[in-house]
Amino acid sequence: MPDKTNRRWLIAKPAGSELSDANFRWVEGPVPSPGEGELLVRNRWYSFDPTQRFLLGRGESTDAESGAIPPGDVMRGLAISEVVESRHPGFQAGDVIHSQAGWEDYTVTDGTGFAPAYRVPEGVTPSWALGALGLTGLAAYFGVTEVARPTPGETFVISGAAGGVGSIAVQLAKLQGLRVIGIAGGPAKCDWLRTEAGVDGTIDHRREDVGARLRELCPDGIDIFFDNDGGPTLDLALERLRSKGRVVLCGGTSHYALTPPPPGPANLLALVMVNGRMEGLLARDYLPRLPEAVRAMLPLLRSGRLKSKEDVVVGLRNAPAALARLYAGANVGKQLLRMDGEADAPAGGSGPPPARRGSD
Repeated sequence: MPDKTNRRWLIAKPAGSELSDANFRWVEGPVPSPGEGELLVRNRWYSFDPTQRFLLGRGESTDAESGAIPPGDVMRGLAISEVVESRHPGFQAGDVIHSQAGWEDYTVTDGTGFAPAYRVPEGVTPSWALGALGLTGLAAYFGVTEVARPTPGETFVISGAAGGVGSIAVQLAKLQGLRVIGIAGGPAKCDWLRTEAGVDGTIDHRREDVGARLRELCPDGIDIFFDNDGGPTLDLALERLRSKGRVVLCGGTSHYALTPPPPGPANLLALVMVNGRMEGLLARDYLPRLPEAVRAMLPLLRSGRLKSKEDVVVGLRNAPAALARLYAGANVGKQLLRMDGEADAPAGGSGPPPARRGSD
């Protein structure tokens, strides 16, 4: 593709405890060519996820064994891309795929990575494929329906309730007949949780005493705590766990950037006293069951019973800013980036685009 230019964001230096534009470097160069067993893809949409923080390293240097990207290599994330040229037996030109891709116009990939490449299901828009019907949605769906083992009428409390996973999980919990309390940061997030997601109560961890509000909103205790945050919030929830209560460990956004990582929860003995259970959740483990989750959630999305809340930034130039929004807690819903000039059309075939209000 000699007439094309590949714009790219490279890692300039490890992030340490702070993330800024100085951690990235913008370059332009030729479009690469795929080798045997590889694909050349044109990237269309990107997902921004808290665990991308690990790709930026800790401290002043990167440790190859940590999974951090060395300075000079392209930054990457989960993306929706169109196959331009294929030398891979499993894909052909024109396929729209979900895969790990560089922050760049064109990526060469062999389809492996944190999440193996797969074709976007029929009728699923790019934003849904990265959010409600992607790894984010898998964490929410199976975390609520299976790991939490819900029973109608139970009290379900969730941290990071207005983020990518949380904004889907709170709605699925309501559909399961649970009483839902969402913990989020800021009035806009709490307003969305009450008015759009239909939760039964909210706690603004930036302005309110979380422990006092948990006592007020959950006087009889907590049956299920879905944790996206970790840190002191987890300890407070453990204090109020009811008999046979469950804790779903999905994330720890409060300490991803801390060096060294903080000590673990101080109230683990509470699990013993209530015969409780704490279980971790890794979304990629559920990828073989993606069709099951799509069958369950796609009709809900199309009918509006499940709302896909998305925060969309436009343009590859704005990728570092989109990531910074995530860590600053500025996003409401799933943080996404749509490439310059990319229409919000169905990726996997016909079907209506999601109704949403983004930041584009």
